[in-house]
Amino acid sequence: MAAFVISIAALKRNTALLRETADAAGCKIVLALKGFACWKAFPHFRDDLDGCCASGLWEALLARDYFGKHVVTYSPGYQEEEIRQLCEFTHHLDFNSLSQWFRFREMVMAHPRFKSGELQCGLRINPQCSTGSTPLYDPCVPGSRLGITADQLESADLTGLSGLHFHTLCEQNSDDLEKTLAAVDEKFGLLLHSPQFTYLNMGGGHWITKPFYDRERLIRLVREAREKYDVEVWLEPGEAAAIHTGVLRATVIDVFESAGHRLAILDISATGHMPDVLEMPYRPEVFLAGESSKFQAPGSNNDRPAVTFEGETYVPASETGDHLYRLGCPTCLAGDVIGDYAFPRPLETGDVLIFDDMAHYTMVKTTTFNGVPHPAIVLQHEDGRLETIREFDYADFRDRLS
Repeated sequence: MAAFVISIAALKRNTALLRETADAAGCKIVLALKGFACWKAFPHFRDDLDGCCASGLWEALLARDYFGKHVVTYSPGYQEEEIRQLCEFTHHLDFNSLSQWFRFREMVMAHPRFKSGELQCGLRINPQCSTGSTPLYDPCVPGSRLGITADQLESADLTGLSGLHFHTLCEQNSDDLEKTLAAVDEKFGLLLHSPQFTYLNMGGGHWITKPFYDRERLIRLVREAREKYDVEVWLEPGEAAAIHTGVLRATVIDVFESAGHRLAILDISATGHMPDVLEMPYRPEVFLAGESSKFQAPGSNNDRPAVTFEGETYVPASETGDHLYRLGCPTCLAGDVIGDYAFPRPLETGDVLIFDDMAHYTMVKTTTFNGVPHPAIVLQHEDGRLETIREFDYADFRDRLS
């Protein structure tokens, strides 16, 4: 059975490290629901985080209903009914443009929660400082739709606003945050020094839970910003909370050759269940299930160590080798291909493959394209017990568009 399997122990390791970092820096850290929204896992790590950040009304409702802490909401564009509902419960409501803020300002400022200070509003800013290597991930490219540039704020009436929000990083270290903060200070420092502004949201993209991440520098940067501007600092990592916490388990359902290529068809779809493989410059790691001794013969083309998961041993595939297969999917889309992977032995029908790091972003993007059955969702508890929290059937596919 195809399944997303989420490790509670791994989630708790990540969020404990986020809590430790936030406490040392004196900031708030919230979970970005766009990266991880499996709400049945929330009770296991909720105490480590200060709340959730939402990209719109539905995520904000999920945060309110199942996380129960601070809700930070930002969207590139709101509609009036969304603002009306969000004013009832979100704590930060950040806007992407002055036109949106001016459109809804009167409604927001008239709300009792705004008047009491329970609801605060901010603007997303664009410091025009690109630090990443992939344009698709860069909100600072010329003509970006995300955030307000400094020149747009000159002489603008900012009555009612108390926060600034930037999000420019994606899977990056704290040296890039340091460069970004220098640009923020240069372009928006005067605003931040104003008593009117009381919070600064530094967005997500911070790889805080990666072994190589320089957390000490992040802690220093946050402390410096807090002291320099006298503001409360918020971070909203999504990937850092859920990275390396879940896998997608798939089964080989056919093996054949075509024009000199070995092909293996799996019971999962890249376009349906792993869209980042096709949409982004992303290649997941793949492991083959079996006994470690079976695959560690001398001369094996794969020198990475085997790993244990769910009580079984899995051996990693590599990019080149004798047993190279193109992993394809059971849909009619010709390009529904995960990639070429080499294994320590020939693949067979019934073999189980494990795709690593499938808990963040992947799970929130899945579809039932082409009627391909959706993988189950499984929690692996700290004692090893597997709990299937959702299985999908024909009715899920049928009723989605009815």
